[in-house]
Amino acid sequence: MLDRSQPPKYIIPEDFSLTQPEHFELSSGAKVYFIPTPAVEAVKIEFLGNGTRANLPLTRSLVPSFTLQLLPEGTSQKSGTEIAHFFDFHASELQPIISFGNEGFSLISTKKHIFEILPVALELVHEAIFPEEILIKKKSQRKLSIQLEREKTSSRASQLFRKALFGDTHPYGVVVEESMLEEITSERLLQHSQTQLWQNLEIFISGNFSEPELSKLLQHLEKFPVRPLLEKVLLPETSSEYFLHEERAESLQSSIRMGDFSIPKNHSDFIPLLVFNSILGGYFGSRLIKNIREDKGHTYGIYSSLAQIGDLNYWVISADVEKKYLQTVKSEIKKEIQTLCEEPVPQDELELVRNYLLGQMLSQFSNSFDLMDRFRAVHHAGMTLGFYQQKLNFLKEFNQGHILEIGEKYFKDKAIFEVSVG
Repeated sequence: MLDRSQPPKYIIPEDFSLTQPEHFELSSGAKVYFIPTPAVEAVKIEFLGNGTRANLPLTRSLVPSFTLQLLPEGTSQKSGTEIAHFFDFHASELQPIISFGNEGFSLISTKKHIFEILPVALELVHEAIFPEEILIKKKSQRKLSIQLEREKTSSRASQLFRKALFGDTHPYGVVVEESMLEEITSERLLQHSQTQLWQNLEIFISGNFSEPELSKLLQHLEKFPVRPLLEKVLLPETSSEYFLHEERAESLQSSIRMGDFSIPKNHSDFIPLLVFNSILGGYFGSRLIKNIREDKGHTYGIYSSLAQIGDLNYWVISADVEKKYLQTVKSEIKKEIQTLCEEPVPQDELELVRNYLLGQMLSQFSNSFDLMDRFRAVHHAGMTLGFYQQKLNFLKEFNQGHILEIGEKYFKDKAIFEVSVG
């Protein structure tokens, strides 16, 4: 009999066997990656081309996102309302995907309906008309959103932190302004969709397809456009500014962003850095939480995270604090960083973060679509799913020395960027 008075025994898996996706190359040039999901009738297909935003003039930074948002708003054959009703009736959903690295959309449907949905998705790609009346409405909504984001100290601090890192003449550091909406026209969106979207197209499929069904699916996918990579525009040098403060006399709180440039996922130190970051501020039992939230009560939450924008990486600490404690909190953050660089982490704290990170990692594979998400994350970093076995191995064996080594190499006595609003 199962003794329900006792919790399940905590077991760390010995290995982490993951099946690599099947890989196909279509005659169109598109690369396809397929992961079967037995007994699951939901289907997810992601169409991703290379990002174009970094190649555009800074004033046209919003063109890619508007193009993708307006694809389902009308074609030469169907109105936006008809398209929306069609997707709803077939229990399907189309969502834009936009970042500096990739642009495209995800299509979620069912195996029963996918072959009815794909021709309409193809119609959106080839025949979108970007109706003027919908565009005016979207621009009005975005203008209000830009204004609201500027008013929120937390959003503004994140904008200014990227500006501090990269400079306001760099695509990664430019702050979106209302004036950029003037560059958005139906003609420009149409041109962007017909000449720049779908460069170096990759298609990621998760679904329960037999071999004949998959063959039929690939035939449909042949009809999606694939464009060659345009010549990359040489990005300007980053123009960094280590200290930025925007005063808000009426604000009761200040939003803090502190951090620096970092290393990519495919760097040999990335997994040890992930552990260091977790101990510092990456989970609810972190050093920063214990000091600044639990001991001093200066914030509801403070977190450290690793981030990527385009082909550059950074780490950032984020917190909202009572205005009068701004300098105190910044000093405590620096103190915690240096302590972690110089003093060995107690063994019980190491085991706590080890168990947290192992559990977090395993939870990232909890449903049928997660494996493709994890594959895509490493694929775009030039790696395979073997990364997760390496991560598991390190999480099982890391020690105090690994943390001190990362601290010495990347954090000890290093100047960091400091941004605050409020």
